Amino acid sequence: MKCIIIEDEIPAQRILKNYISKIPNLEIIETFKAAIEANSFLNSESVDVVFLDINLPDMSGLDFIKTIKNPPAIIMTTAYAEYAVNSFELETIVDYLVKPFSFDRFLKAINKAKERVGTLKTSSEDNEETIFLNVDKTLHKIVLNKILYIESERNYITVVTENQRLSYIDSLKNWNAKLSENQFIQVHKSFIINSSYVNKISGNTIFIKDNKIPIGRTYKQELLSKLGI
Repeated sequence: MKCIIIEDEIPAQRILKNYISKIPNLEIIETFKAAIEANSFLNSESVDVVFLDINLPDMSGLDFIKTIKNPPAIIMTTAYAEYAVNSFELETIVDYLVKPFSFDRFLKAINKAKERVGTLKTSSEDNEETIFLNVDKTLHKIVLNKILYIESERNYITVVTENQRLSYIDSLKNWNAKLSENQFIQVHKSFIINSSYVNKISGNTIFIKDNKIPIGRTYKQELLSKLGI
């Protein structure tokens, strides 16, 4: 399982890292001192577990959870036991650890997280809409919500995911009819993007992973409106 730590106290970070290193198949991807630092990361990267302190410098951990779209399994950490009761009102929280906590108590929380992650993955797979693309006489299965962006060049369409680039004869018009208007946005006469993977917007350029996508002048206002900017 991939995990991140959001904790502003360095000693607490060290304890978590030490405990995590003892668990097979549990990997730390990033560590953050503030919730705002983790926000853009979670918008573009997927993780299985978040270790989240309740008391953070920019906003509380509980408030931060409410801003996460499709939150992963969350294990709260706090020095105050009274906060733990309120934390369980949020379904995404699988357990809380009151500092200082032992390795045995940490392991119990991890086991709960594993159960939660398994449930989330099963539910996600059941609800994923897929399509088969016929490219070079081979059918390729694509999960629609995993598409990063679609590019049009002359009579060809290139569908780009994290690990695939598939080009074949088609049009953006056809793809606009297939895709969810809430998630996919046409930002240029030649590009449709998945808003879930937007890292940042700078001027007339939108960044998705390591890709730079131009924003057409006539599309920019609608893009900003759909992104709630």
